[in-house]
Amino acid sequence: MSTSGGTKAIVAALLANLGIAVTKFIAYLLSGSSSMLAESVHSLADSGNQVLLLIGGKRANRAATAEHPFGYGRERYIYAFLVSIILFSVGGVFSIYEGVHKIEHPEPINVPWVPIGVLLIAIVLESFSLRTALGESAPDRTGISILEFVRRAKAPELPVVVLEDIAALVGLVLALLGVSAAVITGNGVYDGIGTVFIGLLLIVVAIVLGIEVKSLLVGEGASESDTAAIKAAATAGDDIEQIIHMKTLYLGPDELLVGMKVAVTATTSARDVSAAINAVEGRVRAAVPIARVIYIEPDIFDPDLGGSDTSAAGARPHVEPEGGRPAAAKGH
Repeated sequence: MSTSGGTKAIVAALLANLGIAVTKFIAYLLSGSSSMLAESVHSLADSGNQVLLLIGGKRANRAATAEHPFGYGRERYIYAFLVSIILFSVGGVFSIYEGVHKIEHPEPINVPWVPIGVLLIAIVLESFSLRTALGESAPDRTGISILEFVRRAKAPELPVVVLEDIAALVGLVLALLGVSAAVITGNGVYDGIGTVFIGLLLIVVAIVLGIEVKSLLVGEGASESDTAAIKAAATAGDDIEQIIHMKTLYLGPDELLVGMKVAVTATTSARDVSAAINAVEGRVRAAVPIARVIYIEPDIFDPDLGGSDTSAAGARPHVEPEGGRPAAAKGH
């Protein structure tokens, strides 16, 4: 699965949301509709979300340092988590508060054609933004649903933007229904009800995104397909007998760490062990290009241990290739 950050989709969503937020707020000032105020906050929160995603992407590109030897790739997860939890939750809670207030103290909507017209225009603009996000994510969504795409994606930006745009469209429809019902009946309670539903929608999206980004922050391994490709590439030659065990971890959306213990014959020379490790690394990188950090430890397979770490039983020989570089620590 691609780990592209979808900068085009983020910028498109940012520009759309900034314009929509200003327009909605003007409509709120003219009409007094709480749904319009909630939608203004929604669009403003979305704009802040996109800014944070762009900042996270920029900071993640910093070069590795001695303090952070594996780089800053996970900063993209940090900023996506801020987006999902803080801004969405704040927007959702505010909208619910405003909606409950309007239900308790309903007010008629002034100049009704203004909020209705703004909402219709906003639906069109959000549709274009969603179309851009879906187009950017299309290569990663082949044969899977949007929900599966959100769950599987390792780059957080596109799933966040896609869910934002879907939530924005649903929110706009809810606002349009609430405002229209309030105008038709002359009862401002319907406007407040629409505002409450917008707030609940934002909180649901925050929970979904928070759960998915949290999993990335804790640390996810390679997908089943990438794991299978790595194993197949590693064992494709005759330089190792088998993989004893292997672990993977995403250091960031574009960088995968692979650590494996491989079995070599007991009579293999240090030179041959070194060559075997180089060959395995080359095949793995060719099969899964994002596997950029690879550590391979040679060992002698002991069937009595069932493929467990034989070093715990003191059975691993100490092998060093030429040049004094320990084969067990080889990695790039």
